[in-house]
Amino acid sequence: MDFDFAGLSPAAQDKLLHSTIVPRPIAWVSTQSAAGVPNLAPFSFFNVFSTEPPILGLGIGRRSRGGPKHTARNILDTGAFVINLVSHANRDAMNVTGADVEDGVDESVLAGLDMVPSLRVAPRRVAGSPVAIECQLHQSIELAPERYLILGRVVSMSIDDALILDAEKHYVDAPGLDLIARMHGQGWYSRTDHLFQMLRIQP
Repeated sequence: MDFDFAGLSPAAQDKLLHSTIVPRPIAWVSTQSAAGVPNLAPFSFFNVFSTEPPILGLGIGRRSRGGPKHTARNILDTGAFVINLVSHANRDAMNVTGADVEDGVDESVLAGLDMVPSLRVAPRRVAGSPVAIECQLHQSIELAPERYLILGRVVSMSIDDALILDAEKHYVDAPGLDLIARMHGQGWYSRTDHLFQMLRIQP
């Protein structure tokens, strides 16, 4: 069946995109406001867009009650954020931080998470995250009112020592990260525990 997006409602477009662009890695984004109030929220419109320069992309919609999300506002105001990757062990805490809470509420406290200082940016990182990627705002694009594409330049990355296979060669135990990813609607996720290898054909 063909779907012409020109004739679809935003809700229908949303369902089709969320149900087919899967699995999507999860960016657990820690920020802080210009006044220093911490914020932590998960987003699955996320991926790496470039390695030279190292750029990550993050899509942030608007709040269900209207207005920009705290994450977008904080990044635009301060120019800094941390993307913490979500392991299976952190799934419940991540889910808690996805709630649309009032201004001034620190989601990391609600989820019982330990936060530690970052190396290069002001927002703290999740202590129990296997990977924390510190970013500075490279560019923001307002795709629609209060809906943003955030491009961040990676300035530092912290990886759990137990997951480093060879520091000199920068080999990481990717399966050992045990990351989860977002699937279709109504709270479905996947886990990176069923892998297969298929080598690229050489000319």
